[in-house]
Amino acid sequence: MQLETMRPNPTWNAASYEDAVETLAGTDDVTIHVWGGDWCTDCRAQLPDFAAALDAAALPTEQIRHHPVEKHDDGSKSGELVDAYGIDRIPTVVVELDGEECARFVESADVPIVVSLAEQLR
Repeated sequence: MQLETMRPNPTWNAASYEDAVETLAGTDDVTIHVWGGDWCTDCRAQLPDFAAALDAAALPTEQIRHHPVEKHDDGSKSGELVDAYGIDRIPTVVVELDGEECARFVESADVPIVVSLAEQLR
């Protein structure tokens, strides 16, 4: 299942994030896991720009895995691999190289998701 919030923002400006996009573009052997919910305000605000960054980096879609998360009345969350990866806040993005986690973004930062991940990958 695809996250609607992972539809690329058509007005996102790749030139403003050229270094971060180049860093992601140079990661041929990675898998990017994205946990989010179309119901989530933070996801709706951040994931379309991240999706546009992934498009600008020309990463193959098979390297990007969407993991929709459901929120329950008690505040808990469930979904594919939520427990295995310790997901408690969304959006969460994990970058893996050869099955090993090498970068993680959780919910918010002072910079966009693509910049946060690129800084960790450098």
